[in-house]
Formats: sequence, C-alpha cells, structure tokens
Amino acid sequence: MIIDINCDVGEGVGNENYLLPFISSCNIACGGHAGDANTINEVIELAKKYHVKVGAHPSFPDRENFGRKVINIPPNKLRKSLEDQILLVKESLMNFDLSMHHIKVHGALYNLAAIDEKTAQVVVDTVLECCPEVYLYVPDQSVISKIAKGRGVQIKYEAFGDRNYNENLTLVSRLHESALITQKEEVFSHILAVLNTGKVKTITGKEIPLLADTFCIHGDHKNANTLVKYLFDEFKAIKVEVAKS
Repeated sequence: MIIDINCDVGEGVGNENYLLPFISSCNIACGGHAGDANTINEVIELAKKYHVKVGAHPSFPDRENFGRKVINIPPNKLRKSLEDQILLVKESLMNFDLSMHHIKVHGALYNLAAIDEKTAQVVVDTVLECCPEVYLYVPDQSVISKIAKGRGVQIKYEAFGDRNYNENLTLVSRLHESALITQKEEVFSHILAVLNTGKVKTITGKEIPLLADTFCIHGDHKNANTLVKYLFDEFKAIKVEVAKS
C-alpha cells in the first residue's frame, strides 16, 4: 500500500528541513498569508533533494490574519491575487527544472470554497487559467470537488491527519479544545482507520465515509517534526510506503 502525506510549508516556522525527508508532497505558501520568493526557493531546493512533490498554497491576501479569516474581496481581485501567488511558485520551479504537481488553497479560503459555489468557481477558474494540468487538493463531498470534477480539473481528495471532524465532514473549529489531534499515536490511528475502512471517526464518535488520496499534517503543528518521522516509521513497519516522487 502507498500513502501520500503532505505538509503546508514556507509559513515562517522554519522546520522544513525536518519535515521533507518524511513526507511525499508539500504545499508552499506563496505570499498571500505567508512566504515570499526567497522562502519558496528554499523549500523547493529541499523538495528536490528529498524527492517531494511541490504544490502552491495560495490564500486570501491577508498576512495579518495568516489567511485564517474570510475577507471581503471582489472575485476578480481574488482571482488576480491567486494567479500571482501560484505563478510565483510555478516560475520558481522552472529555475530548478521541476514542474508543479498540485494546488491547495489555504485556511479560510479552503474552508469557504468547500461550501460556497462562487468562491469555488474562482479557485477553479484560477487553476484552469494558470495550471490546468495540475491536481487540486480538495475535501471529499465538498462544493469545490464537484465543481472541479465537472470542469475537468484533476483532483485529489485530502483528509487531515491531525484534525478532528464534525459529522458533516467539516473540521472541528480551532476554537474547540478538541480541534487538534496532538498525540502521535492517535494521529497514526486516525489515518490508519481511514486507510483501512474508508471512514473517519467524528468528534461525536460516529463513523462517516471519507475519501482520501492524501493526508495533511500541518507544518505548524507543535509536534510536526517528530510526528512526520513517527508516521513514516510506523507506516514502513506495516509495509505502507510514503510515496516519494
């Protein structure tokens, strides 16, 4: 069995050197909520060294709130911002003779596009304009997944290894004390259950079907460095390979 583990990186934590040896795809912040040309290049260099697939991680243009709040922005301006962010990564990749593998939007934009058709359309429009050949990472049963599939965008369903779920498959709010899964053993069990059963155990204890082609571990998780290595080793022990490029 093969598993894809992705991390959001280039967000100012500075732990990429510890993460990338043990993951298979990364989502690089590209100026909307964090990051710039220098941090993008630094992460791409590491990704090439460790054979990690590279994606852009664009956001609402809102560094002040780290892209975690919905902001009121006209669709045309949002699209222009997303295009600029994605092209920054795409151009940097060319300098390393690499190509972009995927796009994953960040934070509040990710959550809004999952439920709001107009926002999802903006994201899909941007992908088709900038990089129609890449994958779009999306949550299962989301509005954006249906729109992207309908318009011919390649998608990969993403699940979160270090976050708890509500019964409607939204993530438990970070304001809730049980939003994050912090113990490495629990994260491993959480992911393994989805792999083995195709279901996720929600915060209420109910099991809900969940498609997952890739699992996210947040790069700013307080135990991220040790967590990704633990997962890598535990999956290897049961003959599940973290799929390097």
